[in-house]
Amino acid sequence: MGSVALVTDSTAYLPPALVEQYKISVIPLYVRFGEEVFRDGVDMKPHYFYARLPTVTPQTFPATSQPSAGDFIALYRKLVAEGASAILSIHISSKLSGTVPSALLAQDEVPEVPIHVVDSLSTAMGLGYQVLEAARGLEAGRPVEEVIRSVESVRERIRILFVVDTLEFLHKGGRIGGAAAFLGSLLSLKPLLTLKEGHVDAVERVRMKRRAIQRALDLLSAEVAGRPVRAATIHADAPDEAAQVAQEVQARLDCREHHIVELSPAIGTHTGPGTIGLVVLPLQG
Repeated sequence: MGSVALVTDSTAYLPPALVEQYKISVIPLYVRFGEEVFRDGVDMKPHYFYARLPTVTPQTFPATSQPSAGDFIALYRKLVAEGASAILSIHISSKLSGTVPSALLAQDEVPEVPIHVVDSLSTAMGLGYQVLEAARGLEAGRPVEEVIRSVESVRERIRILFVVDTLEFLHKGGRIGGAAAFLGSLLSLKPLLTLKEGHVDAVERVRMKRRAIQRALDLLSAEVAGRPVRAATIHADAPDEAAQVAQEVQARLDCREHHIVELSPAIGTHTGPGTIGLVVLPLQG
């Protein structure tokens, strides 16, 4: 009997060593600069994307798109040919991307094995920790239905707070959601945002970015109330700032696992450079 293949997309930002360890298949989203199309994380790496971003014009402002159903069909068929007895496919929130609908269309075209498509209602390591939960459960030999239930539990417990330098990118990319209430704020006021039920929502406005990050830490610390957590610090072209914030995260929270990850073009297109985010998963038991 074959194994259950695990699939996610390029917005999960799992460290490459974990992708290799658990044999996770990663399907890329697409990034467009005018007429140029790149596969997120494959043809276009973050350093190239952020270096190019200041040169864009209104006509070449980057946009993103989901993998096509055909992309998913090709990947699913490849996994079946390699011996997969089932496929578990966990992806970026359907309220941020059309990736889940593409996967569902492909599901009907590959009837040879059961394909389970899960909407993470998240992205970045909010998605990544759901994928890791699945990977560890499958490695332990748990039935796929039980693994999906544990992934859904992680989905309910995960918390993401992030600070952007400007709302311009979320606004232009059409992903601004509840953060639209903050448009037109004074430049010195930094929006503290979250992902709520799969879409971007506003938390509050804080004067200056550094204070906004501290406020995010305060809110998360109060919510986890001393419980052990898995955590991640995410950034968009701000490695030094992320490293400093990561030290504070690990000093203030009981981190049993922590990763620093950089937002790829598929998400950096919408947040803009300078974004700092915190992902926290309180552990059970």
